[in-house]
Amino acid sequence: MSPKHQSDLVIVANRLPVDRVVNDDGSVDWRRSPGGLVTAIEPVMRANDGVWIGWSGGTDDEEEPFEDEGLFLAPVPLSAQEVREFYEGFSNATLWPLYHDVVAKPEFHREWWESYVAVNRRFAARAAELAAEGATVWVHDYQLQLVPAMLREARPDLTIGFFLHIPFPPAELFQQMPWRRQILEGLLGADLVGFQRPNNAQNFVRLVRQRVGHKTHRDLVYLPDGRTVQAAAFPISIDSKGLEKLARSASVEARAKEIREQLGNPRHLLLGVDRLDYTKGIYSRLRAFGELLVEERLSLEEAVFVQVATPSRERVEQYRRLRDDIDRLVGRLNGDLGRIGRPAISYLHSSYPREEMAALFRAADVCVVTPLADGMNLVAKEYVACRYEGDGALVLSEFAGAAGELRQAFMVNPYDINGMKDAIMTAVHAPPAERSKRMKAMRRTVAEHDVTDWAERYLDALADVRPEHHKQVKPARLS
Repeated sequence: MSPKHQSDLVIVANRLPVDRVVNDDGSVDWRRSPGGLVTAIEPVMRANDGVWIGWSGGTDDEEEPFEDEGLFLAPVPLSAQEVREFYEGFSNATLWPLYHDVVAKPEFHREWWESYVAVNRRFAARAAELAAEGATVWVHDYQLQLVPAMLREARPDLTIGFFLHIPFPPAELFQQMPWRRQILEGLLGADLVGFQRPNNAQNFVRLVRQRVGHKTHRDLVYLPDGRTVQAAAFPISIDSKGLEKLARSASVEARAKEIREQLGNPRHLLLGVDRLDYTKGIYSRLRAFGELLVEERLSLEEAVFVQVATPSRERVEQYRRLRDDIDRLVGRLNGDLGRIGRPAISYLHSSYPREEMAALFRAADVCVVTPLADGMNLVAKEYVACRYEGDGALVLSEFAGAAGELRQAFMVNPYDINGMKDAIMTAVHAPPAERSKRMKAMRRTVAEHDVTDWAERYLDALADVRPEHHKQVKPARLS
């Protein structure tokens, strides 16, 4: 493919589906990134000869579009200053906390906003360059909320979709944003604005009516130029079939057995898996487990908690403070409650390959997923997909997007420490028949609504918004 290749399907996301790796000799390779978005979109891209636009993760890199394992990728460069202001600043210290119920206080800085505008304009320009006449462009997530309107202005021939992977806040929070109208108008450049949950779509439509003044009806926004924008929920999912196949492999089963043996074959193995983020509720979860041990509702001889906390945004001050707080808590709990060879909490501040995560999901009797706010939380679905024998128990925050689908989980308010302790104990001591009934129901949900189903439902809905204008995107199923 030539650098000037134009496609009928363009994916625009903050990151490319590959990570740039510089070898010892200075040469550059590209390593495929894990993640549900790549899994969902890759087969659709291949079927449509698509192009993926995103940041490579480096600074000041002026790479030309290139092919990697049959995928056409177009890097967008960021300077070191833009990484600080656009990515670490406005995206992750302004938008992220604001959209997650102000779990942490958002910061509003004009220079961050100016960088956000400049980077969004660069992404939009790249998409305008690489989209064929009448193409479909699918823009993803909170870092790029201005791209739809910028792209619409440059290329009115395009069908444009946007999907927000994190929550969209209610009016009481969103209106704190100094640039609230600009963001709403940016999103209105899309034909279809997708969200994880119905209440997120309702929040958006209500804000457009109140703050921009457009006429709305249910999930539709009517623009003065005659265009209609739809806002709807499309809960994202996982490659459940592929993950279950991995979980069934002999190597994963052997590793799961080994993990339990290394932990002393506890009667109850509890597991948490999260990015190290203040929205994930890790501190409260570990505190609840510690109190259960202190109160002797659980004993160190029968129960152990494994917490995987994948490093995240470690240059952002809020994340550095969170890591220090959790390090101190784990150290105190293990110092007070643990003994030689038997810590109360096995804390793993690292990232692990899919095989190791599948083994942990197979080894754990109870998975505790208790975010304070979350767009979806795919860990909950991954745990369910790995429990192919229909056993295990899921303790799930009612504020995770997954709670709307995995209704048979043991639900908890993560702000209620005593309630969380009770939910954990209920899950730990639930009769096998009850666990099995709950897990089998959740497994049916995850299997029927996998990540490919999500992508196809979204793209079908996008095609229906302006059918007279749209080139049909070819469907693709996972093999």
